[in-house]
Amino acid sequence: MPRAVTLIRSSSLSDVAEYAYAATAPADARLIFLAGACPLDAEGATVAVGDVAGQAAACVENLRTALKDAGAAIEDVISTRVLVATTRQADLVAAWEVVRDAFGAHDVPSTLMGVTVLGYHDQLVEIEAVAAVLDA
Repeated sequence: MPRAVTLIRSSSLSDVAEYAYAATAPADARLIFLAGACPLDAEGATVAVGDVAGQAAACVENLRTALKDAGAAIEDVISTRVLVATTRQADLVAAWEVVRDAFGAHDVPSTLMGVTVLGYHDQLVEIEAVAAVLDA
């Protein structure tokens, strides 16, 4: 299946980042703007309380479900924003490692940031994404 997303690597910027610096989609692509995927179970309860990596994994699974329901897959994501309720860089890294591993070679442009608080009780991680697909 042809994909709409093209990742752009910059030879002018550092190769330290574990993601592409930019991505594009053609004008005829359908864009999908996903709400932040949260670490909630089917009943709406926060899972993996106190576990940044566990919550990041739950967010990725919920993101995959939302993408599927919108007619897309993780390979159709064009960018992400990963929010972690923390002041510790180690927590940011723990969340990022889960997200990075989930995306694998499809290393989309991403922003990783620590925030003061997130919307649900005991929530530590949220992942926002935009996807682009070519409808048949």
